Amino acid sequence: MDYINEMEQQAISRAQRLQSLEFETREPTRNPFKGFINSVRELARRRELLGLLVRRELVGRYKDSVLGFTWTLIRPLTQLLIYYLVMGEFLGAARSVPNFAVYIFTGLTLWGLFSEIIQSMTGSIVTNAALVKKVHLPREIFPISTIGSALFNFTMQMVILLIAAGVLGTLSFGLHLLYAVVALLIVLAWGTCLGLTLAATNVYLRDVQYLVEVLLLLLMWFSPIVYSWQMVHQVLMGNGLETLNTIYVSNPVTLAILGFQAAFWAPGSGLEAAYPGGYFPDSLMTNMLIALAVGVIGIWFSQRIFARLQGNFAQEL
Repeated sequence: MDYINEMEQQAISRAQRLQSLEFETREPTRNPFKGFINSVRELARRRELLGLLVRRELVGRYKDSVLGFTWTLIRPLTQLLIYYLVMGEFLGAARSVPNFAVYIFTGLTLWGLFSEIIQSMTGSIVTNAALVKKVHLPREIFPISTIGSALFNFTMQMVILLIAAGVLGTLSFGLHLLYAVVALLIVLAWGTCLGLTLAATNVYLRDVQYLVEVLLLLLMWFSPIVYSWQMVHQVLMGNGLETLNTIYVSNPVTLAILGFQAAFWAPGSGLEAAYPGGYFPDSLMTNMLIALAVGVIGIWFSQRIFARLQGNFAQEL
């Protein structure tokens, strides 16, 4: 009885203290640059919660699964086997691309990261509808948390890629590995940029998540993953489609995949004999750095779109 009375007194004290506080309203920041910085600071203050959401994403995905995280390797390895047999052996692509298995897995590894980021971020707000409606949090934390789980899966696949490249002799250490670093940053920047915008628009139009699946399928086949970039280059240039060739090469995903190939596939693959004129486009690193810079600017732009649309998330959900 005394315990109940004590709890009532504490509740009364809290109510009186809250009643004495001045009422404050949260006004949206009108300065777009200051608003972006404030959002980044808020996410930094919630980094522990961000870590918890990443762990929840990983544990929840493979909960009650016998193989657990092994599934992160089964799908890309299955894709590798199918593409290697169908595209490489049956259709003969392996005859024109040295170390075709490493070539495919290099592209699939980076593409898998980009695809998972886009798909997970798109549905992240809807998936966490209960928290969005009941808890005051920087709502960017939900799409951003999916990047952490995607990076975990990417790391596991990278281990397989490095082992395969080492065994087949295409892995070497040098400045060319900077291509892989820039390529990874491009995928993270553009994935975050597109993911934030798609996550916000998906709240208002649920067809977005299905449209994303179709567009990702098309984008994969428009990227040099299971075929040689030189094949596209020769066809487009041979038909006088120089502008279309430029657009194809300027695609950030294409640039990132080419960068990954330059880092892990090109060394030791004997490209001088197969492609006397050079396999990769001219000024590849310069174009990659430009794509990275545009992607970073795009993160700011997409965050401002997200901030503008998030006001009615709770009502829409």
